[in-house]
Amino acid sequence: MKTFIGPRLRRLRIEHGQTQVQMAKALGISTSYVNLLEKNERSISVPVLLKLFEAYGVDWRDIAEDDDTAQLADIRAVLQDPLFESGRPDLPQLRAALAHSPDLASCFLKLHRAYLATNDQLMSMASTGEGGSRVLPLTSEAVVHNFFRSNRNHFEALEEAAEGFWFGEGVDPDDIYPALKLRLKHRLDLRVRIVPVADMPQSLREYDEDRREVRLSEALDHPNRVFQLVHVAGLLEQKELLDGILERSGLTDAKGRARCRVELANYFAAAVLMPYDRFLFEAIASKYDFDHLATRFGVSFEQACHRATTLQRSGARGVPLFFLRIDKAGNVTKRFNATDFHLAEYGGACPRLEVHACFRSPGLILPQVVEMPDKSQFIVFARTVDRPSFTRHRQDVRLAVAVGCAMDHVGSIGYAEDLNITQARATEIGINCRVCPRANCDQRAHQAVVLSDPVDENRRGATRYAL
Repeated sequence: MKTFIGPRLRRLRIEHGQTQVQMAKALGISTSYVNLLEKNERSISVPVLLKLFEAYGVDWRDIAEDDDTAQLADIRAVLQDPLFESGRPDLPQLRAALAHSPDLASCFLKLHRAYLATNDQLMSMASTGEGGSRVLPLTSEAVVHNFFRSNRNHFEALEEAAEGFWFGEGVDPDDIYPALKLRLKHRLDLRVRIVPVADMPQSLREYDEDRREVRLSEALDHPNRVFQLVHVAGLLEQKELLDGILERSGLTDAKGRARCRVELANYFAAAVLMPYDRFLFEAIASKYDFDHLATRFGVSFEQACHRATTLQRSGARGVPLFFLRIDKAGNVTKRFNATDFHLAEYGGACPRLEVHACFRSPGLILPQVVEMPDKSQFIVFARTVDRPSFTRHRQDVRLAVAVGCAMDHVGSIGYAEDLNITQARATEIGINCRVCPRANCDQRAHQAVVLSDPVDENRRGATRYAL
């Protein structure tokens, strides 16, 4: 198999402030060969990969690895926009574009995001009658999602820090809560106090730096109390590590950086409570039985689902999964992705996803085979999760989560065994109604913004938007 590393080799050279002549000398090859490698006109040989490690300390597996997967998936999803219906490039063309012009591909994605934001702004202005021309920026959640996606939802530095959290000493699940309280007391001089709901009516956890106290609401169940304490430990003990990741992230928006810090601390907490190797072993052995994983590691169902999306360590990868959480109105409240499934960023998730039906069957797993407009298929399984309930006035506080993967991995997923995969008819879905090209869908909520064909005034289809 030929390996092309042109853009990554050029980036490595520029980072070291070298010319092609200097790099050629360091690698013991000709300048013309370096030039051909950077243009992807030659594939790189194993001896040269090894020399890269010797000269620059770069693991050949990292530089040879295809790190364009997420960007390729994003471009393919963008090209499903009906705007490009008349001339979509095929997969070889897209791979060539990424190989030869990765910066151009990034600019294309950035331009399309600005286009979507502008359309949202125009629709908002049309509905409210407001003037102005300011383009809506990406939300903090979208900025963080894009950053996590660019890292394949995996941060090896946080994994390594989590592995050293207990200093090599095993802690039994029954003892982890008191052990955490002692750790916070001895290492950070923090006291943990459980507080009545009446004293923290709108909060689940508060860190009071002046009083050196962490207050946890009594509304939190045991797994979430444990998680919150590890989260606080991560924020304080791993501050320099979090700062370093944020500096390298390129995030400049204050809200986005603050949200990202919280999510990175959540990642660290999950890695501590669900150690990578043990969790991966149990996930594979149980065929991703999330009830089993939650019980084995003393975490919630949602936490186990979320952790499974991060198992992307080089040489020890799990099934690439996406994670989606929605509320009863269909709003996407959390999303993480290690697949080429494009999750909704604007508006709600597709109403044809069974995740919306979960609220009619609380606690039950609903499996489903779905097909995107580009004909790619995925297995998705969804279930409700309960949120902390403070009083009798806040009953039935539920959200729903969906986890899925490409059909290539269906044999590794136990929930798929409840479906006759060979005969199951895939449900046709889209990203959301706003950009979905399925004009005759009986669940369409509104006309897609860029569909150019007019509605036939002499015909009433399944919906008023049907052509």
